[in-house]
Amino acid sequence: MSSRARPVGTVTRGTTNPNRLRRMDRWIGVTLGAELRRAVDPVVVDLGYGAAPWTAVELLRHLRGVAPRVRVVGVEIEPERVAAAKPYEREGLVFVHGGFEVPVPERPVLIRAANVLRQYGEEEVAGVWERLCGRLAPGGVVVDGTCDEIGRLHVWIALGGEGARTVTFAARLGSLERPSELAARLPKVLIHRNVPGEGVHAFLRDFDRAWASAAPLASYGARQRWMRAVRQVAADWPVVDGPRRWREGEVTVAWGALAPRG
Repeated sequence: MSSRARPVGTVTRGTTNPNRLRRMDRWIGVTLGAELRRAVDPVVVDLGYGAAPWTAVELLRHLRGVAPRVRVVGVEIEPERVAAAKPYEREGLVFVHGGFEVPVPERPVLIRAANVLRQYGEEEVAGVWERLCGRLAPGGVVVDGTCDEIGRLHVWIALGGEGARTVTFAARLGSLERPSELAARLPKVLIHRNVPGEGVHAFLRDFDRAWASAAPLASYGARQRWMRAVRQVAADWPVVDGPRRWREGEVTVAWGALAPRG
């Protein structure tokens, strides 16, 4: 791929903060750790890392704890952001200019696009997903997610070569009033689908009801209340993770149950 080719995509706002993506980092380490350890050359791409390189730096630090040979490539479409990140390069971490074409010679095991596609049109998402999944190594994963400015509320979609697989909802439980607060952080493909008749709307409605039902457990802490609520919704929804992840303030649901209808 020519380094002179024009990057695919447009410049995003670039907002970023330290520790903003820590919930996603933890999930990636658990979910993809074995694949990263097996890979001959485990390359991870932090796509659209923003105006500062913190998310790529933190991703390397976290993943090196589960797969010591991981290399992270931060990819940004704004050349000035790449230049500003260069001083942070180190062994296993580089920053390059590019976009959705993902200009790295290797096929990445992971491509993370956090708070990137939310700034595009809903009709553009499918094409970007297809392009990114086409760049993956066998068994690789694309993560398309959105969070608030401090990483308190976060929702992400995991995709493989066959397309979308799961949707994960993650929250700082101590400040959560109800699960439907996460609706404000739905990725672009779902944000306009939080309306009656859509799966994601029905799931969040049922989750709120389960949360209300679990209110007596609040005296034992928000974690116990969350876990009881998740266990209740898992009776009717295809929840694909278990109590270890629920304890972290997460729940992951099969994509097919929440995918846009019609």
